[in-house]
Amino acid sequence: MSEEKEVTFVTGGASGIGKAVCLELSSKGNSVIIADIDEAKGGETCEEIRSNGGEAIFHSVDVRERDQIRHAADNSVKRFGKITGLVNCAGLVKMTSLDELTEEEWDLVVDVNLKGTWLTTQEVSRDIATAGGGAVVNISTVEAEVVVSSKGYCQVHYNASKGGVKMLTKALSVELAKKSIRVNAVAPGPIATDFVSLEGITAPETLEELKERLLIPRVGLPEDVAKAVNFLLSEEASWITGVHLPVDGGWLTR
Repeated sequence: MSEEKEVTFVTGGASGIGKAVCLELSSKGNSVIIADIDEAKGGETCEEIRSNGGEAIFHSVDVRERDQIRHAADNSVKRFGKITGLVNCAGLVKMTSLDELTEEEWDLVVDVNLKGTWLTTQEVSRDIATAGGGAVVNISTVEAEVVVSSKGYCQVHYNASKGGVKMLTKALSVELAKKSIRVNAVAPGPIATDFVSLEGITAPETLEELKERLLIPRVGLPEDVAKAVNFLLSEEASWITGVHLPVDGGWLTR
């Protein structure tokens, strides 16, 4: 492995936006660590990267569990010699009304989306600092800025968790600057992923409603987000930190 090659740890990298991030980074020469709970899809993404000539390894990681994160990071450093970047993409969305929302579901969503981002950053940033610095990119959402009603109700736990990610990003950018680590977030708008299709949002009439709000009249693709992530990790963004970057087709402008 070239000493100049970047090594990026990606949570939630088995599918959706996370997979697109892994493929994009690999295409730019990064070695990729895929940390996810889905071993089957994680293995498939690894094989896809390797078949295209890239370097990738998979670790089964629940981002709520510090020991699993640490184990994956330690093994990754042993394999690649360093970690220079982190993408916190592991996330969970549940469409539940306020009246039906349980404490268990609140805790699950907030723990995966917010606590998991904090825990992973706390652990992996130590390795990035040891490597001399690098960058962290958190995957947030436009719903950290605006409330979107769907099926007659909002997602209060999802909004709260991602609003937390936005402010966590800013706080981390201050704290980690002294370690030469930049921290930014990408805030996707409506993206065509499993998250979207699982909730039936890809129904033709709903897609038309989404397009009416967008300045660029199409639903986003995971690759749109991946390219923004790659930019923020790269030296081209070396003077950018603490930013919450919308990748939303103009959604927040309306």
